[in-house]
Amino acid sequence: MPAKVYKILLILNMAASAAAVFLFWFIYSAPKNLEVDFLDVGQGDAILIKAPGGQNILIDGGPDKTVIKRLGENLPWWDKKIDLMVLTHAHDDHVTGLIDVLKRYNVGKILYTGAVHNAPNYLAWLKLARDKKITLIIIDEEQAVNLGAGAKIEILYPAESLLNKTLADLNDSSIVMKLIYGQNIFLLTGDAGELVEKKLMDKGADLPADVLKVGHHGSQYSSTEEFLDKVKPKIAVIEVGKDNDFGHPSLRIIKNFYLKCYNLNNHLKEV
Repeated sequence: MPAKVYKILLILNMAASAAAVFLFWFIYSAPKNLEVDFLDVGQGDAILIKAPGGQNILIDGGPDKTVIKRLGENLPWWDKKIDLMVLTHAHDDHVTGLIDVLKRYNVGKILYTGAVHNAPNYLAWLKLARDKKITLIIIDEEQAVNLGAGAKIEILYPAESLLNKTLADLNDSSIVMKLIYGQNIFLLTGDAGELVEKKLMDKGADLPADVLKVGHHGSQYSSTEEFLDKVKPKIAVIEVGKDNDFGHPSLRIIKNFYLKCYNLNNHLKEV
């Protein structure tokens, strides 16, 4: 092959490679719609939010390493960034999987309440976050997190500092938040129970939402009829393990959804 022709082919090949790299970058960096994935991690919570601005947000991590597999199924292999991690509260079925996430992903910031809990998995997660010098932000007031591209998170609870406080029921330290994108609203409640639901209603919190992440895995201690009257969800998501030892979800709570959330009647099914 003449040297001149070889040089021309080499230049064309380099140009094609550069164009392919640019196209790949453009496809994966272009603004996208909001995506919310309720990850199947068994008896526990884990929610991945892919914001239209490009951020990855992980709320809770489930009871074991299963969350790593689920993240791998929902994120490109090369994407190892969790821009924001939220621990709603420190029970094992929410925090344990986050330990492995800290080990395998680059985490930007963490939101949590700092309520006292001495379980080994929570303490291990907290130590690892501090060792990796990740920014830890205590939620002690209502606030908003602007995600750009028309999306935001509104923190509704807690509205006071729980740092270093011991609660009779740790579920009542759960961070409750709204995810808003245009006219689409998600209400994410952690394991918040009746006490938190009442506090939110008493202070007149803006609760209506299209999608409700049902509190405490659909247990009898959350999702009161009065609360559902305020939220009026079109879709309800219960994160729960099949044949779990706790009897979740409660049949009474399922009945509440049938009675109060009329648009759900044709959508409730076993998954």
